[in-house]
Amino acid sequence: MTTLALEKSERGEPLTRAEALALLTAGDLLALGRTADRIRRRLHPENLVTFVVDRNVNYTNVCDSKCRFCAFYRDLGAPDAYLLGEETIYAKIAELVERGGTQLLMQGGLHPNLGIEWFEELFRGIRERFPRVQNHSLSPAEITQIAAISKLDLPEAIRRLREAGLDSIPGGGAEILVDSVRQEISPKKIGWEGWAAVMREAARQGMPTTATMMFGSTEGPEDIVEHLFRIRELQAAGGSFTAFIPWTYQPGNTELGGRSATGVEYLKVLALSRIILDNVPNIQASWVTQGAAMAQVALFFGANDLGGTMLEENVVAAAGCTFRMSREEMVELIRDAGFRAAQRTTLYEIIHEF
Repeated sequence: MTTLALEKSERGEPLTRAEALALLTAGDLLALGRTADRIRRRLHPENLVTFVVDRNVNYTNVCDSKCRFCAFYRDLGAPDAYLLGEETIYAKIAELVERGGTQLLMQGGLHPNLGIEWFEELFRGIRERFPRVQNHSLSPAEITQIAAISKLDLPEAIRRLREAGLDSIPGGGAEILVDSVRQEISPKKIGWEGWAAVMREAARQGMPTTATMMFGSTEGPEDIVEHLFRIRELQAAGGSFTAFIPWTYQPGNTELGGRSATGVEYLKVLALSRIILDNVPNIQASWVTQGAAMAQVALFFGANDLGGTMLEENVVAAAGCTFRMSREEMVELIRDAGFRAAQRTTLYEIIHEF
């Protein structure tokens, strides 16, 4: 079945869930990689690998969700709980702009006291001070929380955030889009349909989005396959996903514990992502969790993008994973792998080729 499934993929024919599961559980890693690489080259024949210069600003670590896989969150009133003030956030964005950055990824916890007015005021201030920075912020869970606190329905909450300055929505909080897994690792967070509802509405309002997957916690291979097909089906029904980013669970300092996925497991899932998600244009390699060497290998397993340089990142770092990379290191990594390197915008417009 696996050989026939790969042949179907190379002809551009969609796979079934059963075929995808066979590839994940019994497929040969290198054969999967070769197929994913051919699909990448078909979609991106220019031999270009892109990245964005960005900063993650984690505006608060207070979170009611208390996901078992997260080492970052704190309870309201904890000694090390925080909420950044506007001027602190502006200073962080100013530093990003000084370094040639174009993307702000602002995410925090599900704070019980932050209604939509707090975000509207902040986003208007960001747009006024930094009009060229793409505000690519808030996860579907955060937007759902903001709407609930503010007694708004999702369309109205998203409309107001967009009008205040939210430009696009990242796919954080997807974890695995199967509710049995979500109940085990993040029982207080929205279910998969709640995540999908935000992404559907964002697309309906013309907002670009991305999709993610955190794997390697407690899910089975069939859950990974279901996640990929749900992303594919959302995109086919009018979604606005510009990229898909699979990354591995980091167990350090978490309640859930366990182990992280191996490099082989990561590459297999990455390659399968490129094969299944033929309607999502870009696949990002997660150097933040895998490191530079594995990110290079990922460029031959379906990835065409290395995400952001991440001037700052605190959530994954709280689990003990602290890879860092400058723009110069990113360019060198891409060139050493035999590709042309280019800095892009959030929407994959090329700013500068190196």
